[in-house]
Amino acid sequence: MVFMGDRATLLETGRFVQRHARNAADEIIEAAAVRAVDAAVDTTAETDAENETETEARHRRAAERGDVASMSALGALLLRRGDLDGAEPYLRGATAEGDRAAANNLGVLLHQRGYADEAAGWWRVAAVAGSAPAAHALGRHHRERGDEPAAEYWLRQAAEQGHALGAYALADLLEHRSDVGAERWLRAAAEQGHREAAYRLALALERRATETTRGPHETGTRLRVPGAGAIAPSGAAATGTAVPPQPGGEPAGAAAEAEQWFRQAAARGHRRAAFHLGAILEHRGELKEAGRWYLSSAKEGEAKAACALAFLLRDAGDEESAAVWWLRAAQDGDGNAANALGALHAARGEQQTAERWYRAAMDAGDVNGAYNLGLLCAAQDRIPQAEQWYRRAAYAGHREAANALAVLLLQAGDANGAEPWFSKAAEAGSVDAAFNLGILHAGRDDDRTALVWYERAAAAGHTEAALQVGIAALRDGDEQTAERYLRCAAGGGSAEAAFRLASVLDARRPEPGPAVLGAPREEKSECEEWYERAAQQGHRRAQVRVGMLAAGRGDLAEADRWYREAAEAGSRNGAFNLGLLLAREGSEREAALWWTRAARAGHGRAALRLALLAARRGELTEGRRWCDRAVELGPAEVAERAARLSEALHQELTA
Repeated sequence: MVFMGDRATLLETGRFVQRHARNAADEIIEAAAVRAVDAAVDTTAETDAENETETEARHRRAAERGDVASMSALGALLLRRGDLDGAEPYLRGATAEGDRAAANNLGVLLHQRGYADEAAGWWRVAAVAGSAPAAHALGRHHRERGDEPAAEYWLRQAAEQGHALGAYALADLLEHRSDVGAERWLRAAAEQGHREAAYRLALALERRATETTRGPHETGTRLRVPGAGAIAPSGAAATGTAVPPQPGGEPAGAAAEAEQWFRQAAARGHRRAAFHLGAILEHRGELKEAGRWYLSSAKEGEAKAACALAFLLRDAGDEESAAVWWLRAAQDGDGNAANALGALHAARGEQQTAERWYRAAMDAGDVNGAYNLGLLCAAQDRIPQAEQWYRRAAYAGHREAANALAVLLLQAGDANGAEPWFSKAAEAGSVDAAFNLGILHAGRDDDRTALVWYERAAAAGHTEAALQVGIAALRDGDEQTAERYLRCAAGGGSAEAAFRLASVLDARRPEPGPAVLGAPREEKSECEEWYERAAQQGHRRAQVRVGMLAAGRGDLAEADRWYREAAEAGSRNGAFNLGLLLAREGSEREAALWWTRAARAGHGRAALRLALLAARRGELTEGRRWCDRAVELGPAEVAERAARLSEALHQELTA
């Protein structure tokens, strides 16, 4: 290795090597804590009770008497203070007497003066004599020069002597080369209290845990576009922080160890570690402690933590405090916080303010800003502007923006222009885009391709897509597949899927036997439970069926309730059945009102009932009018009976 330095330095080197052994005990090894001067400076270990002025005076007196240790300590003290001119003669004097700590600190002084090569010379001298701080400084010097082999050699010397900064610097070098040995040295530095090493070790463990374990929507067949605000809900989701999967809500293995190191680094004031720890705790549902770590990190200036804290506050109902932290994060350049502020103002109807924050998010590099601007413009029917922002976000890779752009194009009649954007979004993972592609192909009568996209969306949990696959399976006679998909869709909240699933199960039920007096009332079957779930969501056919099942059990009050709810929502079958129930209970006048409503909505049997009712009352002309309506509406058996009744009424009228 070539040594660069002046002649005086070269002469001192020989004497230094001879004397370093007897002065080794006088060297003070630097602690891992961050100090005011360069991290490589060796320092004295004076007690805290001793006044610095008294310490300096004592060392000066001893140095004047030729005490090497005091010369070295005084030089280090003056170096920390920034008095380079005062420190240099003492450091040179101690170095000449073989004090390796002084040699290291002289290298620091020369480095601060800009004499990097001469500094490296003295660091090398000290490092050869066993100074770990000097080996660390020399390793950093060589790395800055691009000499990685030399850097690794000296950093390894420092690390193997237990020097925390040397271990961290070596780990950084090895990690840069993707060397698996980096983790060992990160761990060594972290165990000695190096907070950045603890943080990076935690990140590495978290990545390993994530890699090891990696392996509900609206109903109605219509195009799906996300509603509002492409912002994450909170914490890790809000910021894109990876949180390793933790089965059962508890950390395990590498994930648990990562959490421990995040906690150690956070406890030492590492703001990003505090943020990551908060994200882990939030993911686990420990919101109170997560909030404390987010707050700690946010107060230290971590914008992502401020944003995550704001989401927690919003979810807790404190929107005012959330806005304060979002504002702080947004002003520090956090795009997600700016998006959140935009959504907050949009919800308040403050469209101009919302637009300003969405633009701020976009300027911060958050593509959601452009997407949200598109949503804002679309909500105001500013379609050309919405398309412009969607395009901008879509070209930047925003999959939901690509889906929204395709929806606009399709609604404008440009199916050919929409399809590539749907495809791009679907291939990027947009479930809604996959579903929309299914709709697009179904509209072209390409049921096979439509089913492929429906199945893809259903596999990702899309409720409406699962319903469409279930319907297709029913159409093909594959009842087992149909049931599986219908259960998925019904479980996801689809009333239509719940009704169709109930219908499948209902068809399997055995015919009920004759009623037995005194027999206990049967429990509700699974199909009836699914009918009720659909009915509770306003599904009119399900409401009628629930009413029929209740009537079959003899629960007329329950039947009346469901028939009436269906009838009032516009169900002609509900109105007809309600009329039958009322008629049986003697409320013929009210029954007639519901039959009239059903008949006018196209229910043939209701028209026949009205005809019979009119005939009994002697209103023959009215009866014939309803007979004609029943013949018109059908079905065939109703039309036949209505025709016979009409003829009888005609004969009665002409007799």
